[in-house]
Amino acid sequence: MNDRPPIVLNGIAASPGFAAGPLCRLDTALASYAPKATRAEEIEALVGAIAAASAAVAELIARADGESADILEFQLAMLADDSLAEPALAAIGQGEDAASAWTRALDNEIAGYEASGDDYFRARSADLTDIRDRVLRVLTGAESGAVPAGAILAGEDIAPTRFLETDWSAGGGIALSAGSSASHVAMLARSRGVPMVVGLGDALSALAGEVLLDAKAGTLTGFAAPADIVRHRAAAAAFAAARSSAAAYLSKPARTADGTPVLAYVNVADPSDVEAIDVTTCDGVGLMRTEFLFSRGLPDEETQYRAYRKVLEWAQGKPVTIRTVDAGGDKPVPGFTVAEGNPFLGLRGIRLSLSRPDIFRVQIRALLRAAVHGTLKVMFPMIAVASEYERAKAMFAEEALALSALGTVHRMPPLGIMVEVPSVAIAPEAFSDVAFFSIGSNDLTQYVMAAARDNASVAALNDTSHPAVLRLIREVADFGAARGISVSLCGDAGGDPALIPHLLEAGLRELSASPAQLAAAKAAIAGVML
Repeated sequence: MNDRPPIVLNGIAASPGFAAGPLCRLDTALASYAPKATRAEEIEALVGAIAAASAAVAELIARADGESADILEFQLAMLADDSLAEPALAAIGQGEDAASAWTRALDNEIAGYEASGDDYFRARSADLTDIRDRVLRVLTGAESGAVPAGAILAGEDIAPTRFLETDWSAGGGIALSAGSSASHVAMLARSRGVPMVVGLGDALSALAGEVLLDAKAGTLTGFAAPADIVRHRAAAAAFAAARSSAAAYLSKPARTADGTPVLAYVNVADPSDVEAIDVTTCDGVGLMRTEFLFSRGLPDEETQYRAYRKVLEWAQGKPVTIRTVDAGGDKPVPGFTVAEGNPFLGLRGIRLSLSRPDIFRVQIRALLRAAVHGTLKVMFPMIAVASEYERAKAMFAEEALALSALGTVHRMPPLGIMVEVPSVAIAPEAFSDVAFFSIGSNDLTQYVMAAARDNASVAALNDTSHPAVLRLIREVADFGAARGISVSLCGDAGGDPALIPHLLEAGLRELSASPAQLAAAKAAIAGVML
């Protein structure tokens, strides 16, 4: 029987759900390395370990789906890059053993990524940590520790490959002292329904044994009392019942309890996402992100055209809203973005695209060509002033004329803007000539409340239901209704059952959610009486 008082840690819910099970540490020490007799043998050992690690990642890619494969391909590309191992090989030449040389070289690389202070690089640092440890396990002959069925994996962070290698069929979850709700693993967890809480702090190291993970409230309870266990089981059962009940709404049109129709779209991060979505369950795509195309460098026109065409043809005439590349901030792109002290308030989104017309025009041409394959709408991210929209619109017109001169088949799509900068939400009248508005609730809330959603110390302030945020949403919805401009919302709030009543009461009638949230969103809509 537990004689210790319960310990409840508060963090950030990265993937909703409940789990109860033994705490399993991710950060266990690696086995010791036995140095080789010669430098040549040390080099051979490191080169062989890198090759073995590459083969293991390639095997995972062969079993992975689109999003998972994209994440793993970054690791495979890094392992194949000779420059990653060069510092370690040089250190071996100076007499260092393979394990020490590799560890020091990768630690330096990881430190460089972590020093950037933004989410994207923190996610990539987890990839590099995974690469480091995977090669070290080969060098030392160690195996990844077996994970008990239903365990709660705990540590500072978790590598994508560790997530993909874990059997989640028996339950379980993830509890991290650091981590990020925008990390690769968080995206995977949400898509697969694995409960995950991040930002629990250093006190996580004090917990052991059976724990209770509430990834709806963002808490982890250790040394739970019997009453805590009873409450946790009841909350988990209610969550499971709500999810099961919501599934019945997936195939039905979205309507409120009093019959008001609501358009329910899906958000798409990668063209492969649509392969698992039944187009009849949604009203189209409310947001197709294009950053995935830039994850491994600058894509050419044909690559972009094929990606856009795939989703447009899948939609079978239903609208597909594609956002021009939203690079910068927490999404740096080599050869495109610039390093800045405060990237969220810097050269990102449309600002960056307009500053690099050579790159932006490639995307514009691909979009114009793809438009003939469906009902395309294009929106610009991070618009703050009307001149940005006018410049982007003019570039579309110029590229359309150039394609006409070449005899290339194309179509001009409706052009709209994201409402995520407060200046637009406060004074939407400056944008009376846009085709549509799409509210980005994540950034709008973050900028209105001056609170980053991935910072545990201010997470409570990052609240879309705050009256200040809802007032701006209502004012944009009212302005759109008065001017005949459609207004949708495509941020995380669009799939949050707790927020959907507030959004509908604010006047929104078009919401977009991740595919995994669509059923719950429709169920929440059905429970609202307007």
